[in-house]
Amino acid sequence: MRQAIAQNATVSFDVVSNPEFLREGMAVDDFMKPDRVVIGTTAKRAQVLMRALYEPFVRQGNPIYMMDERSAELTKYAANSYLATRITFMNEIANLCELVGADIDMVRAGMGSDSRIGKRFLFPGVGYGGSCFPKDVSALFKIAEAHHYDFEILRSVLHVNDRQRISLVPKLKNYFGDDLSGKHFALWGLSFKPNTDDIREAPALYIIRQLLDAGATITAYDPEGMENTHRELGDAIRYASDQYAALHNADALLIATEWQAFRTPDFDKMASFMRHKAIFDGRNLYNLDIIQETGFYYNSIGRCVVVPTTKPSKNGASKSTEEAKLA
Repeated sequence: MRQAIAQNATVSFDVVSNPEFLREGMAVDDFMKPDRVVIGTTAKRAQVLMRALYEPFVRQGNPIYMMDERSAELTKYAANSYLATRITFMNEIANLCELVGADIDMVRAGMGSDSRIGKRFLFPGVGYGGSCFPKDVSALFKIAEAHHYDFEILRSVLHVNDRQRISLVPKLKNYFGDDLSGKHFALWGLSFKPNTDDIREAPALYIIRQLLDAGATITAYDPEGMENTHRELGDAIRYASDQYAALHNADALLIATEWQAFRTPDFDKMASFMRHKAIFDGRNLYNLDIIQETGFYYNSIGRCVVVPTTKPSKNGASKSTEEAKLA
């Protein structure tokens, strides 16, 4: 970069790599109160100028790290790749919990209490999305490839996240059968995370495409992400005016984004709109004991499946109310 600029520059200059660590939905707060500032430059003049620029924002003592340009760039990629790896590891643990009968919430609490690990980025789900994590994990992997290094952990992170984004689809097929044609699903959440309209690499889009390919229809609701989704998918799905309107005649509800509005729904109202009382939750929004009282079939990530209270069938066999409706 320095050489490219020098070919056209008529004044003296320095090159600085100053990566940002801003969270979508919290970018202004993160800029005004950064937990650290990374400045990559070996030029003393630039170091003095950049430190003076940032010192008003770190008056509480948060550090300013000075380093060379390449180290600064790698710091950004490494930080996001590590967080993506934590998420992916927990998704793998959650998948294993389902197989062995463990509860990921308990495992997460036990892990997070270790001060060496901490509690953040330990929540399982249907994978990460957005612009930062997918871009930076892929960039770091490509940098390693360019230098003939096989970054095996990141290779696995990319592979597992691709699989995790559509992990609700096999659960749907296990419940309804392999043929989903003619089924109609409600989807709560389109953006890759709450408090943003960003749908880039959002798991919801991958789920939608899988279901459409299987012949299902979808009505979706998201507080912010529907306009961007319509630009991406057009009228391939329907868009609801609110979260309950999305449920009309739905065979099941899928949850792909943990918006606050979805955390405390009226379950009786939901049941009145839906064809079957079935929820496939990719963000583990609901307490299992509370869900047990609602009469919903509830399948989440890394936790036991909640099956409605069974009632004797006419032939004397025990059959759940949902199974009876599907029969």
